[in-house]
Amino acid sequence: MTWSAAQYTKFEDERTRPVRDLVARIPDINVKTAIDIGCGPGNSTEVLAVRFPQAKISGMDSSADMIAAAKKRLPQLDFAVSDISGWQGSETFDIILSNAVLQWLPNHDALLSALVARLNKGGCIAVQIPTNLAEPAQTLMRDIANDGTWTEKLKAADATRHDRHNADWYYRQLHKLGLKTDIWQTTYYHPLAGGADAIVEWFRGTGLRPFIDPLDEAERGIFLSRYRDAVAKAYPALLDGSVLLPFPRLFFVAQRV
Repeated sequence: MTWSAAQYTKFEDERTRPVRDLVARIPDINVKTAIDIGCGPGNSTEVLAVRFPQAKISGMDSSADMIAAAKKRLPQLDFAVSDISGWQGSETFDIILSNAVLQWLPNHDALLSALVARLNKGGCIAVQIPTNLAEPAQTLMRDIANDGTWTEKLKAADATRHDRHNADWYYRQLHKLGLKTDIWQTTYYHPLAGGADAIVEWFRGTGLRPFIDPLDEAERGIFLSRYRDAVAKAYPALLDGSVLLPFPRLFFVAQRV
């Protein structure tokens, strides 16, 4: 699956708002080292750096395009192309930040254990996970994938987006690991100029990727056209042509005490 920093940052203000809220809830601890895992183009890393300017901050992402953008944005910080699921090394951190990343990874029980093991005592893991799989913008992708000549090509597309557990599940897992946890869920309502086309552009940078990447150019055009028409019905435009996109997200800040 390919990732485009330019596509992702088309809605940078809206995408950065949740991580601002997340980082603001990290307690005032002595932070010497922090890492942003799945840092994307560096917008979330920048929020972390502003909150903890004294810390040595680094970022990692599996996409070379995202890391190139992050290095250009924050040349004073250390960034590396690396996959979270195969994260190597023994370095520990006072803060591990993960903004809209863990939904792409399986086995969250084992993953949380591995991440917590890399926290220093008193350190925090701060996580934001989109919980929008039941929203029309997401269900329509799956419906269209299952109704077309591309069905065979896309039969594995939905499997790239792993199960997202509820707040109770994450709280119990973190409690078992001995962490003091602050957990909450927020639904953001993003007004987007451009109506249905804006929603398509939003998800072309994230959720649509597993569905359109396997298609050839002609198929991709047809898929996106059908998706756009379906989105226009599910999200009626306001009088000025804009549209309101609801986007639920789950957050937790868990401290190793």
